[in-house]
Amino acid sequence: MNELVFAPPPVPSVAVAGVRARFPVHRIYCVGRNYADHVREMGATPQAEPPVFFAKPADAVQDNGSAVPYPPSTANLHHEIELVVALGSGGRELDPARALECVYGYAAGNDLTRRDLQLQAKARGAPWDTGKGFDASAPVAALRPVAAGHLTRGRIWLKVNGALRQESDVAEMLLPVTEILAALSRLYLLRAGDLIFTGTPAGVGALVPGDAVEGGIEGLEVLRHTIAPQERA
Repeated sequence: MNELVFAPPPVPSVAVAGVRARFPVHRIYCVGRNYADHVREMGATPQAEPPVFFAKPADAVQDNGSAVPYPPSTANLHHEIELVVALGSGGRELDPARALECVYGYAAGNDLTRRDLQLQAKARGAPWDTGKGFDASAPVAALRPVAAGHLTRGRIWLKVNGALRQESDVAEMLLPVTEILAALSRLYLLRAGDLIFTGTPAGVGALVPGDAVEGGIEGLEVLRHTIAPQERA
């Protein structure tokens, strides 16, 4: 085996409810435009704006209870509460009827977004990477393994400083989890360790340093984190 020029960083991981073992993260896939009310609040028509896929780096994950630093190069950081699906296996060209066999568990996550950079990219027809795939942009609560059952419906909500901002039901997703996994598997080889953020309902809004964020999905651990001042080099 060839020697590495420096020691690799630790494998990104998220907690699993009820056990000490952690879930190692391979990739983070995300779905945009997957709730009709959110598509409309962003100024588009659901029928004309099908869900889109993008990615975040695996090391963007942040544990429950984290102080997430306000990211640089933005004046408009937004929250997006989402159902997160964790894969225990994968494959290509998955059959939607069997796609749930790949699921290890579920969690609540926050797809933090530099909205100003995302909107600038949209206007140019450019990728969303700078708006979505930045450091610490994926806080995730502990995973609930599927032994407790698959999650196809349930209240999804988010509060900032105790005030309710987002509220819907995961049954309102335009693409359900089975169709998301099938569609992603036509584009990528899905693997154990993949996380999929499945989209957010309406009510997204700005966050500032000092804000306390709390969000959840019925039956899952509540996600809590704060927004800390921007880190300085």
